[in-house]
Amino acid sequence: MPKLGPADVPEVKLDSAAAAVEASMTREQRRGLFEKPGTVVYAIVELTSKSYTGHAEGEEKPAQVKVRVTGCEVARTDEDAKSLIDARRAMYRGRQIDGTFDEVGQGPMRPDSSLDALMVTKPTEDELRDYKRRREQERQDEYVR
Repeated sequence: MPKLGPADVPEVKLDSAAAAVEASMTREQRRGLFEKPGTVVYAIVELTSKSYTGHAEGEEKPAQVKVRVTGCEVARTDEDAKSLIDARRAMYRGRQIDGTFDEVGQGPMRPDSSLDALMVTKPTEDELRDYKRRREQERQDEYVR
C-alpha cells in the first residue's frame, strides 16, 4: 500500500455496487425518485473501502480509494427522515465547531443523542427475533394445513 504524506488527502470514489441502497428502499420511494426529479430520501449508510489506487513514483496522480455501500437503511416515515435530518445538522454543527471541514479522520463516533427519542419508538432486537419466530411459525402452520 502506498504511503500518504501528511498533506495528502485521497479522493474517495463510490463504486457502482449500490444494491444495499436499493434493497432498503420501498417500491414507492424508488418510483418517486424516478417519477419526480428532485425527490429526496434520507438514509444511514455504511461505507467500506474496497480498493485503492496508489500513485507511481514520480507521477503527479492523486491517491484514490473506492468505497462501497455495504449497509443502508432508508427513512420510511417523515418522523424517521426528521430524525436523520436532525442528526445530520448536529454532525454539521460539530464539524463547524471542531473546524474539521477539510480534515480527514475518525471524527466523533457519536455526534449527538438526537436519535434517542426515535430509537424508543423502534423495535428492539428481541422484538425482531420474536417477530421472525412468529412469522416462521405461521409459515409452518400454513404448510401443515
